[in-house]
Amino acid sequence: MNPELPHLETFAEAAERSSFTAAARALGLTQAAVSQRIQVLERELGVPLFRRIGGKVEPTDAGRKLHDYARRILDLHREVRREVTGKEVPVTGRLAIAASSVPGEHLLPALLAAFGAKHPHVRVQAAVRDSAAVIGLVESGEVSVGLVGRKSDGAGLAFRHLADDRMVVIAPPGHGFARKNRVTLRQLAAHPLVLREPGSGLRHCFEKALDRVGRSLSDLRIALELGSNEAIKEAVLRGVGVAVLSTLAVRKDVVAGRLLALDVEGLVCDRELFVVTDRRRVLSPPARLFVTHLEAVPDLAS
Repeated sequence: MNPELPHLETFAEAAERSSFTAAARALGLTQAAVSQRIQVLERELGVPLFRRIGGKVEPTDAGRKLHDYARRILDLHREVRREVTGKEVPVTGRLAIAASSVPGEHLLPALLAAFGAKHPHVRVQAAVRDSAAVIGLVESGEVSVGLVGRKSDGAGLAFRHLADDRMVVIAPPGHGFARKNRVTLRQLAAHPLVLREPGSGLRHCFEKALDRVGRSLSDLRIALELGSNEAIKEAVLRGVGVAVLSTLAVRKDVVAGRLLALDVEGLVCDRELFVVTDRRRVLSPPARLFVTHLEAVPDLAS
């Protein structure tokens, strides 16, 4: 008979935390005990399961394959306990995520509320940054899952569709745009413009939209750059200028009559929002559950 593979839980913890020391803390073991258990498992399989990179460990190709099976086996153990005892074994642990401002401010609160109702024993730590910073946090392993408004060329990153979004020009009631449904680029260029900061997914998308019609930001009168959607809306209401923002960020203000929203004629300003993870790292059970939760939620932007 083939013997049962030993120490799969220890292996899974080390793979998900990219650290033998962190796995040891989670399991109540010493770091030496975790190393010994991994060595036993590697001898059993005859292949290395981790490589050391800086102060962290990263699963080898064999390690990533084993992790998929290990988690399926451990999940099956949980299912057996539930079916035999009638008691649910809750998923516990920490979920570190980051989101750019639009998904972070306008989608994440509802997503986390629904996720927390299903998995109350998972401790969530969430940060809101611009898209470039969020992608950097995912690449460095500081967070497991990111929600962003743009893609990057990182070879190890995986992007999944989260929601659709659209950019609009916003202006205060009483502005010269008040009787219009759309404006031309020439009309937009005649007014001071408030923009998100470099690194923002929304700004990146707007720049690409301009480039497609042979224009750039240098053709516009940029009056102010801000790192907050709320600050931009306040600047518009105070007469600093008009702005380009996400429909998700201004939806409530438009419905309430506090702001006007207009399309730009000839400018395609649609974009996607994405879930980003790092293929080089394996996801912890809380992170896997959160990604599954995101995939199951329909019509996020409606």
